[in-house]
Amino acid sequence: MAQVRSGMSLRTLRAALDSSPLWGAGRVEDTYNLLGHALKKALSVMARQQGRELTEVATAAGASLVAGSRLKAALDLNWDDPDERQVALVLTLQALTQAESWIVQQSLEATSPTTASVADSLKVAHQVQAQDVETTPVGTVQLRQGVAKDRRMSVEDGDMRHGRKSKSTRVNGYKRHLLHDLDSGLVPVVGITPANAPEATVTDAIEQDLQKQQRTLSELHIDRAYLSSNRVKHRCDTLVIYCKAWSVPSRPDQFAKTAFVLDWQQQQVICPNQVSVPLRLGKTVKFPSKRCDECPLKAQCTTSKSGRSLSIHTDEPLLEELRQRQTTPQGRAQLRQRVAVEHSLAHVGRWQGETARYRGQRKNLFDLRRMAIVHNLHVIARTLTQPQQRAT
Repeated sequence: MAQVRSGMSLRTLRAALDSSPLWGAGRVEDTYNLLGHALKKALSVMARQQGRELTEVATAAGASLVAGSRLKAALDLNWDDPDERQVALVLTLQALTQAESWIVQQSLEATSPTTASVADSLKVAHQVQAQDVETTPVGTVQLRQGVAKDRRMSVEDGDMRHGRKSKSTRVNGYKRHLLHDLDSGLVPVVGITPANAPEATVTDAIEQDLQKQQRTLSELHIDRAYLSSNRVKHRCDTLVIYCKAWSVPSRPDQFAKTAFVLDWQQQQVICPNQVSVPLRLGKTVKFPSKRCDECPLKAQCTTSKSGRSLSIHTDEPLLEELRQRQTTPQGRAQLRQRVAVEHSLAHVGRWQGETARYRGQRKNLFDLRRMAIVHNLHVIARTLTQPQQRAT
């Protein structure tokens, strides 16, 4: 339909990519409750397998703490007291150790579903213990200071992660990514990543989906979070990247980095006084201190005794291209096209909601694809009705 109405190719794609937070459906818990929750799941499976009540099984296993509805209520401690919180951690870990020993004594069949379910729950408990608990030099256990990398926060949804969409927006769950077709308004590809994963990590999955559709990108409009992606780093010559570049830090009374000429053919950096030094990507380029001391423009360039230096990014040619583009009205107009993807994110977010419907990254990716189809149907319906409205 898009090809017939607009004459554009369905093989090449002008697209914008952006993301929004998606809160996870799993319950976020602290270390005590994560340990207790995982242990309770394991003992609940054992209780069903033996046809007994959970309270009876938990007591027999030496983990009666987890038999009730709330672990902290069963502990009945003053949680404002650090010493009592330490006691709570020790008691919880003791219950875990005793329950594991009891489960081993039950001689479960190695291939039974019960054994697999119990093992999975205990694996979660050990994962939480490894990430949140440490042993001191004197042999006591305590909560680890700070947040562990890739910390698990939910027993029921192991893919949820702590993350940030921005400095002011925290996310416990996922980020949803949409690739918006700037010509048709459709969303051909979506992606889901844990909230702690950088936005750039989603581009590999998006590229795979585009290949399945036999489509290639001719333009990609992104924000700076995606500049470090493999899709940008290893882009082909036919792909044009549109993104607002980082501002170049400089002092008002000194030459900015943009005052220096980066000669890519000769691989040289030329200063305003026409002094050149070799250009090396990903390195800091330094001009000879002797030449800087003799330079009549030194007062406008640097106060350093070792001479002027410039940091060259590993993808400096792209950044230079982006900076030059945003200095022209045409370039700024192209950058504004990315706003369209934010509208698509708002539409999809309205139907999917701020909180995930499912647990796990795979199911939520399926749900996001379903919402993208709903969005596309609305776009198609609107496109089909527009000629009729103009005719009337």
